[in-house]
Amino acid sequence: MRILMAGASGFLGTRLVDRLTRDGHQVVRLVRRTPRNPDERRWDPSAGQLDPTVVAEADAVVNLAGAGVGDKRWTDEYRQLIRTSRVDTTTTLAVMIAGLPAADRPKVLLNSSAVGWYGDTGDRSVEEDAPAGEGFLADVCRVWEAATRPAEDAGVRVVRLRTGLPLHRDGGLLKPQLLPFRLGVAGRLGSGRQWLPWISMTDWLDATRFLLDRDDVAGPVNMVGPAPVTNAEFTKELARQLHRPAVIPIPALALKVALGGFAQDALASTRVLPGVLPRAGFTYRHPDLSSALHAALTE
Repeated sequence: MRILMAGASGFLGTRLVDRLTRDGHQVVRLVRRTPRNPDERRWDPSAGQLDPTVVAEADAVVNLAGAGVGDKRWTDEYRQLIRTSRVDTTTTLAVMIAGLPAADRPKVLLNSSAVGWYGDTGDRSVEEDAPAGEGFLADVCRVWEAATRPAEDAGVRVVRLRTGLPLHRDGGLLKPQLLPFRLGVAGRLGSGRQWLPWISMTDWLDATRFLLDRDDVAGPVNMVGPAPVTNAEFTKELARQLHRPAVIPIPALALKVALGGFAQDALASTRVLPGVLPRAGFTYRHPDLSSALHAALTE
């Protein structure tokens, strides 16, 4: 399979490229700079520019592009970048796909989204049929997912990957926590009662690969593990596996000072369950947090 990918250099993208390549697929990467390798093609999503032949040559398109939500303080400028980096890339790809003759269109578009779609759910469990919640990230996810509609309206199978918190020692939720945990100066965030929709990196990659092949699955898919935990439970298990104490909670006020607008989302409770994946027959290799964290720390 020839797969066109946006966001191939990111935390998830680099690992997905490796996995797909090992599986024997050809991955073509979209880059904003002058291409340096034979597997790269240039585009400018902020201007909606992409050579249609690049899309027509692909069997599938995977879009993981977007500025990191936890990388910087949420100034007004960075909020805008979070939104445009997702909507512009998705719109460009969806419009290009829709504009091709039917015979030339890729068979599927896997487009990144996030569990931020649901907003703060408190202790209420939600699956893919739940409506969008409230807040900045929910609003971003709403317009982000809506940007895939041209491809969907053209008859292309579109899967919206509502990704939770992939666990890997080199990025995402886990990386910034490892040093303070190892120094014994870490603890729960705020009350610790907020739910975390984690997923092992292995299962995220397996699920993405699964969805590329399953032509009977479309629409939103919660890319989360089957057993969400609270922040306090996550903190306790991570401390156990690192053989370190975790007794210094980070007050909500301190988070708000350090993170600005992102603190509200960092303290949100998102109790998301996978509905589509289990019903489609997907099997988790790490169905519980203990095994997922062990894999994240050792593989």
